[in-house]
Amino acid sequence: MSAIGTAAGRTGRYLRALLPSWQDYRDVKRTWRGDIVAGLTVGIIALPLALAFGVSSGAGAESGLITAIVAGVIAAVFGGSNIQVSGPTGAMVVVLGPVVAAHGVGVVAVLSLMAGLVVIAAGALKLGRAVTFIPWPVIEGFTLGIAVIIFLQQVPAAIGSKAGASSNAFVAAVQSFQTVDWSTVIVPVGMVLLVAAIMLLAPLVHKKLPGSIVAIIVVTVIANLADLPLARIGELPSSLPSPMLPQFDLGTLGSLVGPALTIAALAAIESLLSARVAVTLSDTGPYDADRELVGQGLASIASGFFGGMPATGAIARTAVNIRSGGRTRLAAIVHSIVLIGVVYLATGVVSQIPLAALSGVLMMTAARMISVATVRSIIGSTGSDATVFVITALVTVSVDLIVAVGIGILVAGFFALRSVSASSGVHREELPGEPQPGDERIALFRLDGALFFGAAERMLERVNQTSHITVVIIRMSQLQILDATGARVITEMIQALERRGITVLVKGIQPRHLKLVTRVGVITSLRHRNHLFTDLDAAIEHARSHVSRAAVAGGGTDAADFGWTSTIRLPRD
Repeated sequence: MSAIGTAAGRTGRYLRALLPSWQDYRDVKRTWRGDIVAGLTVGIIALPLALAFGVSSGAGAESGLITAIVAGVIAAVFGGSNIQVSGPTGAMVVVLGPVVAAHGVGVVAVLSLMAGLVVIAAGALKLGRAVTFIPWPVIEGFTLGIAVIIFLQQVPAAIGSKAGASSNAFVAAVQSFQTVDWSTVIVPVGMVLLVAAIMLLAPLVHKKLPGSIVAIIVVTVIANLADLPLARIGELPSSLPSPMLPQFDLGTLGSLVGPALTIAALAAIESLLSARVAVTLSDTGPYDADRELVGQGLASIASGFFGGMPATGAIARTAVNIRSGGRTRLAAIVHSIVLIGVVYLATGVVSQIPLAALSGVLMMTAARMISVATVRSIIGSTGSDATVFVITALVTVSVDLIVAVGIGILVAGFFALRSVSASSGVHREELPGEPQPGDERIALFRLDGALFFGAAERMLERVNQTSHITVVIIRMSQLQILDATGARVITEMIQALERRGITVLVKGIQPRHLKLVTRVGVITSLRHRNHLFTDLDAAIEHARSHVSRAAVAGGGTDAADFGWTSTIRLPRD
């Protein structure tokens, strides 16, 4: 009963740690001014991005705006980061686009609910720290691939054409040129270039001037005054919709399981990476990875109930929040309030924004996601890191985001194992002390580093090359890593040498390896248990005795016990 009570207590404490607490706002009295300013700034910057991501995903500008509002406040309250800003992101748009094209816009809210439940489950199962195992080149390759896809997805709107039928962003961008009206293409292209120019020049005027908002205002005014032939966002709701359960049928639900899992994986990875980066940018305290997953899952579910998209932590908006003075969750909450104000007060104006203007904003956003310095650092570091980076980026663009992360991790793991394997070795050593007659018939091998499945076969080949040897001593005291494959290779090596009439002595099995080598059969492969040693001098003296007896006998030896006793205690199990 006591054990049950203890377990229940631990579970209760863990669940309480996943819920909001007044401690989340203990610094608000000191930071509220900076939080409000940061919230206003991020809200202004988030508006064009929310609209653009909504349009680009196929769900519509309304969906992007709802997501930024609802998911933004829920993730701020329930998430594990004090400074993260959440909402629709470019990576999520990349995943949603093909799904919406295949199943229709009606599945977006359902996917939000399904993916949200999976992300909550991941947080409850304490999977939050898993993101720390993703190598840096994989993360940067993933980011580069997303940036390229976002840019390519904007090509049709930027030239005033329709996207191609292909689900691949590059192919669809190329296909869009087949339906372009070349007589009017200069208009949308000119607006995109104007947006880019304003966004580039705005920081030169004032470092805090929101270039994206200024660009959209300028382009919208020009487009409407000149009555330019540009597609507009269109009508938006003047209030938030009432929450409701999305419509779905069981047949469609089955086909959405795969996309929902992909979206959940992306939401978890992107949110945790963003939260981790935010910690390095600010002094707002650590983040709780598991609580962050729970918060992001709840945010996506809430967004789905209001007709929005799945949400993730957004590193660009989070970075702006930090640079603008945000230090607590209040900043992200204010950001959502600002967007609510837009819905209730300015939807008529927002509906007149040209889609080309949003394309320009997203193209610039994609370009800024690519850090030339980071790319140079990775390419110039090691060949393996550069390979992982390039492969991850290429697979992201050509296949799938989650597949790209998986392949990137596998490739990085391969190079890591190869590196560890290269650092391991099997070295033949000279016997210490003054040489004695017969020492040439004793081979002393030292195992270094790691002996696992990546290095074991090489060791077996090295030892089997011995000839004219009577006794082999294997030193294992320098062996740092040993797995079942490595232990099995040692077993096979001993058996092969013993079949050739060579006596094998093992010295220096570390206590942490003893149970493994016993269970795999290293000990039972020896002719006698007294062929285990903890002292090298004793092992060498024993080997010389074998050589002497073999010389007297004129050949092989029966390996009788010469009165030596093993100093290694073998495990009973």
